[in-house]
Amino acid sequence: MAKRAAPEVNAGSMADIAFLLLIFFLVTTTIEKDKGLLRSLPPIDDTEVEPPIIRQKNLFTVNINRNNQLLVEEEEIPISQLRQATIDFLDNGGGTNQAGESCDYCKGKRLEESSDHPDKAIISMKHDRETTYEKYMDVQNELVAAYNFLREREASRLYKKYYPDAEKVFTAMLEEKEKNQFSKDEVLNERIETIKKLFPMKLSEAEPDKK
Repeated sequence: MAKRAAPEVNAGSMADIAFLLLIFFLVTTTIEKDKGLLRSLPPIDDTEVEPPIIRQKNLFTVNINRNNQLLVEEEEIPISQLRQATIDFLDNGGGTNQAGESCDYCKGKRLEESSDHPDKAIISMKHDRETTYEKYMDVQNELVAAYNFLREREASRLYKKYYPDAEKVFTAMLEEKEKNQFSKDEVLNERIETIKKLFPMKLSEAEPDKK
């Protein structure tokens, strides 16, 4: 009995099917974006400028050692206390009127051994090469959260009447700017810059020690 020839598979449309599947997966697949820290880098300046003299009381040191222990001003504290400690430092307002360093909007304890003014307050963060990434990010988040808390407070004090329904005024202002990013709102931009100047983010990060 003669063997019947196997029918040939028509592969003419396989390329079209593969192309359609490729488009389908490209459209439906969600690609996760890497998260990072948003920082504004200073412009490049070739001129040599002497660094300003920083008083020790205006420097808030935060260190994460190789064992992921958090040291603030050389004292170990839990990370749950870092945000409030940072707020207390930034909002201290211990400057004197005679020196032109007083802060009339600060609500801190005005301790002589703490920062004079938010514009002079600098946070110096340092970590070890063996510090875990998770611990590093947790500390960064708490420091930024301290600035955000104080900016939200001042935004509510100055501009709450323009955002009566907003739970967080400064966040609402930033969202409005993002929504209307292609149209320049000079009034809105000026208000945002005013809040940022009241509590400027001066976060310095030192290189880990080489070992």
